[in-house]
Amino acid sequence: MNDSKKTSREPGRIAVAKTWKLFIGGAFPRSESGRSTRVLGPGGDFETNVCLASRKDLRNAVEAAESARAGWQNRTGYNRGQILHRIAEMAECRRGEIVDAITATGSATRRVAAEEADRSIDRLVSHAGWTDKVEQVLGCRNSVAGPYHNMSIPEPIGVVGVVAPDQPSLLGLVSMIGSAIATGNVVVAVVSESNPLPGLLLGELCATSDVPAGVVNLLSGSRKELLPHLATHRALGAVVAAGLSRTQRRALQEGGVDSLTRVHPAMDDHPFDGTDFWTTPRALMPFVETKTIWHPIGG
Repeated sequence: MNDSKKTSREPGRIAVAKTWKLFIGGAFPRSESGRSTRVLGPGGDFETNVCLASRKDLRNAVEAAESARAGWQNRTGYNRGQILHRIAEMAECRRGEIVDAITATGSATRRVAAEEADRSIDRLVSHAGWTDKVEQVLGCRNSVAGPYHNMSIPEPIGVVGVVAPDQPSLLGLVSMIGSAIATGNVVVAVVSESNPLPGLLLGELCATSDVPAGVVNLLSGSRKELLPHLATHRALGAVVAAGLSRTQRRALQEGGVDSLTRVHPAMDDHPFDGTDFWTTPRALMPFVETKTIWHPIGG
């Protein structure tokens, strides 16, 4: 909480303590398990409580995403871009809160947090610009030897699982989620484990940005607990992850083999603070599949 809020409080008034909730299907439920964990500040002092998602919460999030999938894919790219830009607008309005959330655990200075907040907002604007250009950039008309038209068209995968890195706690999450929903996918994301506050704040931004319920679902909790279920869930078309250990990457890949899920376990190989990947069409490619159409040429 910033100093201005502290000084404006009535003398002797008890502040309302906030427990950060999950974001599932456009709502803010507590974990069905009733569990929560304490987030500690830089000096080890109590900062806030955060709900711990369970396997059942993950299943509920996937169901919410699946129910929103068709509606989101059928929206025009132009409209998806408007909504992504609206998220950026709301983030700009709440930039101070974003910086506070990034610095809450002491993992970043305010200067570094301010830079991350600005990059996150700019990245949302960048993703908003790609929504109505995906087919033109990633699709093509192919030359074939025969009396046919042959066209390759990118299509969204569907429900995408996202595992965000611990650092950068917001920019990494925004980069992957923005790429996914810009291409027409819906998302179930596990936010940073070491500092979940910026990721959960993103849920509050989505709730006031015309994002349809279920398009973005955000879970806070233990990777060790959630990753095996995310990897093997058969309703997911793909899982993208960053910040995993070698053991976690292997577990994710093995789970993907069993569930026939596309797995990209090393998205942090592309620096989130750079511009050579996340602001180019290459950032969209893990979130689409290519459909090739053959059509005979009429005589």
